[in-house]
Amino acid sequence: MTTPPAPSGARTVAAAPAAPRPADPSRPPMGWNSWDCYGTTVTEEEVLANARFLAEHLLPFGWDTVVVDIDWSDPSARSHGYNADAPLAMDEHGRLLPDPGRFPSSADGAGFAPLAAQIHALGLRFGIHVMRGIPRRAVAANTPLIGSPLRAADIADETNACEWNPDMVGIDHAVPGAHAYYDSVLALYADWGVDFLKVDDMLWPYQAAEIETFTAAIDRCGRPLQLSLSPGRDLSLTRLDHLREHATMWRICDDLWDRWEDVEANFARFARWAPFSGPDGWADGDMLPLGRIGIRAERGEPRDSSLTPHEQVALMTLWVIARSPLMVGGDLPSSDQATIALLQNADVLEVLHRSCDNREVFREGALVLWSADGAGGTRYVAAFNLGENELTVSLDSQDVGLPARIEGEVRELWSGAAVPVRAVTEQSDAARGVAPGSTAIDLRIPRHGAVLLRHRCHRSRPEAPGHMSW
Repeated sequence: MTTPPAPSGARTVAAAPAAPRPADPSRPPMGWNSWDCYGTTVTEEEVLANARFLAEHLLPFGWDTVVVDIDWSDPSARSHGYNADAPLAMDEHGRLLPDPGRFPSSADGAGFAPLAAQIHALGLRFGIHVMRGIPRRAVAANTPLIGSPLRAADIADETNACEWNPDMVGIDHAVPGAHAYYDSVLALYADWGVDFLKVDDMLWPYQAAEIETFTAAIDRCGRPLQLSLSPGRDLSLTRLDHLREHATMWRICDDLWDRWEDVEANFARFARWAPFSGPDGWADGDMLPLGRIGIRAERGEPRDSSLTPHEQVALMTLWVIARSPLMVGGDLPSSDQATIALLQNADVLEVLHRSCDNREVFREGALVLWSADGAGGTRYVAAFNLGENELTVSLDSQDVGLPARIEGEVRELWSGAAVPVRAVTEQSDAARGVAPGSTAIDLRIPRHGAVLLRHRCHRSRPEAPGHMSW
């Protein structure tokens, strides 16, 4: 695939359309997030540079959301951590505002509205990261709440503060009227034109009251918002119904970085969660640490992703076959062409957009197999090698949900190459592990690599309704 050149510099943006690009509830959210490359320090121009690249090169493939991650209100933000007692920008009602030093268009009370308008003008959706709770600075100042006689100190629960970020404390939802703070915050985000919210410190430990109050405020704000909940350490399936009721997507892991052990750990998590992902809600394996990352990030120094090319293919294959949301974390304009091409494979992304019944079907030693159904009799198979050496394997077609006798083409979607298959007719002729009467699919999978196969149903004659032959 030919990769387009990097986009040109800043250009004039037209007036924002009346509404942003609508969300597609039939597929997981896709887009770009500033965390892996810029951590807490991203600037307005860096957001716009990535938005322009996304619109020009990736929007046609479904990448449509731009997310400003954590600490956008902190003028003292730095790489590699958070600042205690940070002088967060805040209004007189305890609501955080963008730092005008990093986001110049937010000056004079404009907030994120001008940036959201520029993102919308590119045909994209605009998202921000927020922490649950109320700022410590608001509690210390005892700011009044909009629409309530209560003040910040009346609703603060300092026993339920975040363990890893010093900015916020919890809200005591047993206090009548405490919901007024979230109502005022969500009204502000709606005025700004926010489309997507990544709300942090919600799932570990599980904050049911915070989730319910926050989503009720979304319902009252008058603007449709997609809701992403983080982080997902130790998240149990017992929470599934509650998550589906309240969120668009939810993390199933802690922060994922460009280390194979982080990717490998998600195989078991996705095996547990993927069968339950769908339009009612999406299990999220976290951002894709691909391309140019670590520029001013929380973890590491400026670098291209430390994952090998084969590991990057395995990561993308697992996220796609499990139908996880895809939020790429690298700085797009400075990422290498191979990374951009990885994000532009329409055949691969069709698995994310349109497949169903996605599940792990086999795990033994280094080999992991997944399968899924596509439209019109299409069948997808993902084969992964978690081992330290190249793996040569003959798959029995029936073990991955394909017919005993394969008619038509089996194609590997990353390379675009046809995959040879052969009928096994007798025991003496059988490939190891392939039963007589089945078809053998011979694969070589590199260390920490993957292949993604597609087989389309072959109809030899018209069939009665509801009947399909292979």
